[in-house]
Amino acid sequence: MANQVADSRKTLDQRRAVHAWETVRKIQTLSEKEQKEFAIQVKRLTARIMTAGLGQTLVFLKAKDYAKPLRMALSDWILVKRYDPDGAAPEDPDALLNAIVNGTAEFLRLATDEALAYATWLSRFAEAEGLKGSTD
Repeated sequence: MANQVADSRKTLDQRRAVHAWETVRKIQTLSEKEQKEFAIQVKRLTARIMTAGLGQTLVFLKAKDYAKPLRMALSDWILVKRYDPDGAAPEDPDALLNAIVNGTAEFLRLATDEALAYATWLSRFAEAEGLKGSTD
């Protein structure tokens, strides 16, 4: 209950930042290879979304089996935590992709805007925590 009260006083952008920070901290517990893959894909995420769209970006990440933790984090934030800070995370890394395929144009627009805003925080925290990919 206290967590809900604290979260209700935070702006949406602050809640995005908290979720992104927690995600990057979890990534740091993974193998070096997984951390590197996450860092590479986070760094490229915004450009991919702007170029191809959110749906196509998620399909690309799925097809190449890239950065499952990134797909999980996007699904968790956009589908659950943005609306309910105490909601259970989806178990399927492709939950967001499924929601886009089965959703409306309005949902796709909102999800894209949210993914871009969230990606900014992820990228900054990954950089701040020293997660580096081969492109660095």
